[in-house]
Amino acid sequence: MNAIVDLRSDTVTRPSAAMRRAMHEAELGDDVFGDDPTVNRLQARAAELFGFDAALFFPSGTQSNLAALISHCQRGEAVIIGAEQHSYRYEAGGLGVLGSIHPQVIPNRADGTLDLGQIEATISPDDPHFPRTKLLALENTIGGKPIARGYLADAIQLAKRRGLSIHLDGARIFNAAVHFRTTARELCAGVDSVSSCLSKGLGAPAGTVLLGGKEFISRAKRARKILGGAMRQAGVIAAAGLYALEHNVERLASDHANAARLADGLRALDLPVEQQTNMVFATVPAEKATALAEHLKQRNVQVLPGARMRLVTHLDVDQAGIDCAIGAFGEFFGEKRSRKTG
Repeated sequence: MNAIVDLRSDTVTRPSAAMRRAMHEAELGDDVFGDDPTVNRLQARAAELFGFDAALFFPSGTQSNLAALISHCQRGEAVIIGAEQHSYRYEAGGLGVLGSIHPQVIPNRADGTLDLGQIEATISPDDPHFPRTKLLALENTIGGKPIARGYLADAIQLAKRRGLSIHLDGARIFNAAVHFRTTARELCAGVDSVSSCLSKGLGAPAGTVLLGGKEFISRAKRARKILGGAMRQAGVIAAAGLYALEHNVERLASDHANAARLADGLRALDLPVEQQTNMVFATVPAEKATALAEHLKQRNVQVLPGARMRLVTHLDVDQAGIDCAIGAFGEFFGEKRSRKTG
């Protein structure tokens, strides 16, 4: 059987032999007591990479983002957040359900950013009729779109002028850094907190790091406990995250190159395609989306069906896998055209 080319997400990766070895050999302790040396090394390394005073290891990005929002906002206070952002749309409403935080939602523009004028207009006036706006939440990358430092700097300046804190959902911040040929530290400079996922493009099996100042991380540690995220011998998975930070950042450029190769192949089939980082969005006829996904599956290419099909490259998909996927798409649309013209 040929290898599966899994393009559903960059979360489907499996630890490499070297990463598994690092996990097997990890020094362990009880992280609830703060004495797991591998977790401590991961947190120190992450803080150094991102340019923050402290970091905290979480089981998931959803929990990390929620802990950050809870740590920035008191019950009944508000966060300005984009309608397409993960923390608002795809995290089960946790900011309201568990944080009692009021979302002030505005639309994301086509490039993924929030309009600065609309942000300012959304900030609540100092009036007891309204929830007090405390936080601006941004995301980078968002929907595969990297957000440039220039926009982030302007948003930070606005937030500071209006007395808001800024949280950045940087689940795929390293993809943005690779795209702009800069560093995560540069992209995140000036924000108050960042959540960065280790189990997406970086290939770890689980885990996210939350970065911020020491006082903020102290509050986030309490929030993590409330949310059930405190772990014991967590160094087993922290070792994978540490390996990912040290070995799998620069190689993200290969994922971007493979995504560009896939995008070019699909454009040659006359499919409308968008691609900037490791995500390819291909528009396919809605009535054919399910049949296309089944056709691809029969040829060992896994995708999520949809009229706007998201195809994600990662470290377990090489150039040969990309060519396999392009060929499978070509068979499907070639067959359809042949039937139509035959």
